[in-house]
Amino acid sequence: MRVGAAVLAAVMAVALTGCGLTVPTDPEGTLDRITGGELRVGASPSAGLVATIGEGADVEVSGPLPALIEGFAAEREARIAWTVGGEEELVDGLEAGDLDLVIGGITDATPWVDRASVTRGYPGLPGADGRSIVLLLPLGENALQSALETFLDGEVK
Repeated sequence: MRVGAAVLAAVMAVALTGCGLTVPTDPEGTLDRITGGELRVGASPSAGLVATIGEGADVEVSGPLPALIEGFAAEREARIAWTVGGEEELVDGLEAGDLDLVIGGITDATPWVDRASVTRGYPGLPGADGRSIVLLLPLGENALQSALETFLDGEVK
């Protein structure tokens, strides 16, 4: 029976490949759009993780989390457009399609799981003080999440 299941899985994979379907996928094409383009990141200030100076278009975002996101953006040849706000405002931006990613002192106990996709937790992040920090993405943008988590796995100990 196991051989039959393996054969069926292989046949399905070949059939789906022929249809042009890739897994993971982004229904909104976010990963493709940001590659060589713009990554729209919402940043919620959090001591030790995300610091902000200034307002509006002149805002400067720094800290361990922004540094990681800058590395991810560089790998994708993307420039970052920062939006600073509170978590609820930024999650609203994810849902509206105005943001691609939200960072801050968000832990794996986040209440936003019904409204955003949540990465794995990263307790080894500098400034996390042992908390398991997660990042938020739009629901269903699995290729973007996979690429981001692969990057983070290589950077965060």
